[in-house]
Amino acid sequence: MAHDAALFQDAAARAAAYLDGVSDRPVAPTAQAMAALAAFDEPLPQHGSDGSAILATLDRLGSPATMATNDGRFFGFVIGGAHPVPLAAHCLTLAWDQNVGPRILSPIGAKLEDVASRWVLDLLGLPASCATAFVTGAGMASFTALTAARRALLQRAGWDVDADGLYDAPRLRVVASAEIHPTIRKALGLLGLGRNQLHEVPTDAQGRLRVDALPPLDERTIVCVQAGNINSGAIDPVAEVCAKARAAGAWVHVDGAIGLWALASPRLRPLLAGVTEADSWATDGHKSLNLPYDNAVAIVRDAAALTQAMSIRAPYLLDSGEREPYDTTPGLSRRMRGADWWALIKALGQDGIAAMIETMHSQTLQIATCLQQAGWQVLNDVVLNQICAIPPDGNVQAVTARICQDGRCWVGPTHWQGKEAIRISLSSCHTTGDDVDNALNALLAAAPRHSDGIV
Repeated sequence: MAHDAALFQDAAARAAAYLDGVSDRPVAPTAQAMAALAAFDEPLPQHGSDGSAILATLDRLGSPATMATNDGRFFGFVIGGAHPVPLAAHCLTLAWDQNVGPRILSPIGAKLEDVASRWVLDLLGLPASCATAFVTGAGMASFTALTAARRALLQRAGWDVDADGLYDAPRLRVVASAEIHPTIRKALGLLGLGRNQLHEVPTDAQGRLRVDALPPLDERTIVCVQAGNINSGAIDPVAEVCAKARAAGAWVHVDGAIGLWALASPRLRPLLAGVTEADSWATDGHKSLNLPYDNAVAIVRDAAALTQAMSIRAPYLLDSGEREPYDTTPGLSRRMRGADWWALIKALGQDGIAAMIETMHSQTLQIATCLQQAGWQVLNDVVLNQICAIPPDGNVQAVTARICQDGRCWVGPTHWQGKEAIRISLSSCHTTGDDVDNALNALLAAAPRHSDGIV
């Protein structure tokens, strides 16, 4: 089948038109756009269709039915908007159709992972000797890092979990905040350590793990801490946890899906004191870093623990003798994520990334301050880019529905520490000052009190 340049140009033109118009539409799809999706419910086609007609249908029915997450007015689910440079690079690499498993299969894919790995470690201030794994999301990054932790702790106990599994293995214990992200529990289930075996540690009023409530730690303990609570953005007292863990021989894993990138900002870095002392880290690229979906990275201080846990060998894989991408991730076949990371960091540099993270923080503070002045109850101290707030009348569901129907921004409800609240997450590089002002107008107009917007 010949490659049709006109078809790819058509796709690019439609994508550009979508991005050009995304700020002019409601953030959530309209009821009409949702209803039109029924047109996709057709029987299995007996015969093929023309490519240009397929694109036209996809654009006509699909584009209006998207949530406008790649716009500066989306403040839900801690989702960043894709920066234009890595998004364009992503499109180019889709055409390359590279499988970044063995280095020999994609020399460019492996090279860009090598470079992006070094740059990520530099940005975060982590040792260059750490191993990295470019995966789908922070949940998979935590699974990957915790696989290395399980292997390392059992190896120290004289058990080869890769060869002998968990039957009759020494028992490991996982300790974490009672407010740990659910992907950690899922990872424990996948690892055979048991979702219900997690030892939960109480949290304080901001959602931080209470060090005084930690159980005794030992060399068979994994402690999971958070750099960015999913509701409050609060950061666990990692320095104290690491000190206790180091004395006991325990492993500390940081779920930094939301907040780890604050390490790239000289101004915000002190908030994460002690985080670099941990043994492993997980963070998203498609949140605050604004990479296109799906992008995350797992980082492990003990490189051998990761590469040995993930190692795969077969005669046809042709080991190059260099870093093999397939020795760092659960999957053998995977897309070329390293190009997304390389393009974003190359486009912004260290200063640009710091400025992007700091802007999100400043915008979050602005919204929180205005809401408080308008009589809203802001439940959390603004640490990074998260706000949990209750409108003046306390009717979270009704106010949230009015905000989303208004279309000027999108926020979501949550439950946190026994209270129903609206969660507002500023994670997009596309959010402008006007977006913030318009969002505040929408938020305040949706609440019965102060319905005249901002001054």
